Amino acid sequence: MQGEEHVNIWIDADGCPKDIKEIVFRAGRRLGLPVFVVANRPLAVPRSGLVTMVQVSGDFDATDQAIVDRVVPGDVVITADVPLASQVVDKGAVAIDPRGQCYTDENVGERLSLRNFFHDLRGAGLASGGSGPLTESDRRRFASALDRALTRRLKSHGRDHP
Repeated sequence: MQGEEHVNIWIDADGCPKDIKEIVFRAGRRLGLPVFVVANRPLAVPRSGLVTMVQVSGDFDATDQAIVDRVVPGDVVITADVPLASQVVDKGAVAIDPRGQCYTDENVGERLSLRNFFHDLRGAGLASGGSGPLTESDRRRFASALDRALTRRLKSHGRDHP
């Protein structure tokens, strides 16, 4: 159920690794939290009353906009997209990237500036590539960051972590 009295988990699923989605599905199931998988194409999701596939158009940034339009304070958003992370943090949500980096009011501005700087360098041909493949250490860091974020959010909503 969407609303301020609940903690919702949103996955920016177009580029989210399968392993990360599985970690989120398990956390949602364990804690009884709704998980919204947002993508511009149909994706396989677990059959569960807690998991909802939200398919959006293929328009540029349609997935990001759908999440921004629906996220409420207290929600947790999984995304590698720093501009999206900045927008959801502005709305009172927390964002976590697939490598376990949490975006908060305290750090999202710096992360966005750094992202834009490297984007400009790549555009000028002065830098290439991005992050390497997801490692087991990245998965553990993500799972830990997700657990911490959900625990904080649940406590702030008057619900104890099971």
